[in-house]
Amino acid sequence: MSAQLDVDGPAAPPRSNGELVFAEPWQSRAFGMAVGLCEAGAFTWTRFQAALIARIAAWEAAAAPDEPYDYYQLWLAALEDVLVERSAVSAGEVAERAGALARRRPGHDHPDRPGPGHAH
Repeated sequence: MSAQLDVDGPAAPPRSNGELVFAEPWQSRAFGMAVGLCEAGAFTWTRFQAALIARIAAWEAAAAPDEPYDYYQLWLAALEDVLVERSAVSAGEVAERAGALARRRPGHDHPDRPGPGHAH
């Protein structure tokens, strides 16, 4: 099964001149993770789209007027929703991993690893 990205509508990812737009590296990784998991059969694209549309609608209903819209935060939340729903990951595991990532030094989105010549 392959993901069929919406070009228009509430679930359509940001584009510029027809190309997908990612402002941060994590956004493209979250995007690729969702597409890859769908193509691997972890969930259907229709289910992911429904979760994304629900997340967008909830944000629209609750957002303060000056709150910036962050499509890929909602994308990531929708991915978490479908993975928790499928019991592929628990909500606690998602929160634990997010906390661990948040504690990393700025600019380091990978685990600290010893350099050459250091013991493992």
